[in-house]
Amino acid sequence: MQHRTTTLFTLLATMVVVLFALDIAVGSVNIPLSDIWAAFTGGECDPTKAKIIIDIRLLKAAVAILAGAALSVSGLQMQTLFRNPLAGPYVLGVSSGASLGVALFILGAPLMGVASSPLLSTLGIAGAAWIGAAGILAVVAAVSRRIKDIMVILILGMMIGSAVSAVVQVLQYLSNEESLKSFIVWTMGSLGDVSSSQLMLVAPAIVAGLAVAVAAIKPMNILLLGEAYARTMGLNIRRTRAMILLSTTLLAGTITAFCGPIGFIGLAIPHLSRMLFRSADHRILLPASALTGSVALLLCDIGSKLLALPVNTITALLGIPIVVWVVIRNKNIV
Repeated sequence: MQHRTTTLFTLLATMVVVLFALDIAVGSVNIPLSDIWAAFTGGECDPTKAKIIIDIRLLKAAVAILAGAALSVSGLQMQTLFRNPLAGPYVLGVSSGASLGVALFILGAPLMGVASSPLLSTLGIAGAAWIGAAGILAVVAAVSRRIKDIMVILILGMMIGSAVSAVVQVLQYLSNEESLKSFIVWTMGSLGDVSSSQLMLVAPAIVAGLAVAVAAIKPMNILLLGEAYARTMGLNIRRTRAMILLSTTLLAGTITAFCGPIGFIGLAIPHLSRMLFRSADHRILLPASALTGSVALLLCDIGSKLLALPVNTITALLGIPIVVWVVIRNKNIV
């Protein structure tokens, strides 16, 4: 078993490196591998091609790795916390909460006079997404403590998401043309809209969220046995829940803020990791989900380039079969 786990981790890490390089090589502009190598090593390379490689493709591939890891780990934590195999940032309304925060900021930024400042705009988008995601998570978590039926919680999350979407539509209707265009583009989801300055905020936020998730590994393993048993083991349930909510807010909120709503990765990848590693131990599942998520989103990004489709379309094609398999396998949850 140990040998199989080590082999899988090595394979996934290798796939991340290979797909990262392939993601940089693939694009609408055909760039020879020799030029890509020259751009990274300081050799002779056309300045335009070097800019495409470094400022666009490299940045986008790095965002794909961060987004895949962040969404997958946040989905894993939510499935553990809510004891719900169909929990995920998109399904339980966390992404919708982040979207509401971003909508309030983007559509209201011109009125607040911060639209012209890149720094204030970046910080405002991130802060609004974190607040929105945390608010929805807090509501769902509070309800889940009183209602134990996982299908009721799932439906509640979907209803909250729908209500938030309705509020966002009202904001769209009342906004001016320029703000509306910016928000519509954001809702399509993209890994290529993150600038290098924004990455300086995104990367530390993701690292912080992953660090909190790592610190919560042991409590999450205990939670698998049920809250009643966890309390008898001396686990501080409130502190554990706060850690998971903080981590999920940083991970899902940050990615939703700067990449738009990306569906199915947070829901499907944790299940794929469990299937690959045949383990429920979060010491294995957490890094496995992070690596598998990075591999999946790199593949989706490469596929979106080759097929000229939005990345959300590719993630849906990847995630829907896995979700259907989970529903059929857990048909007793209904």
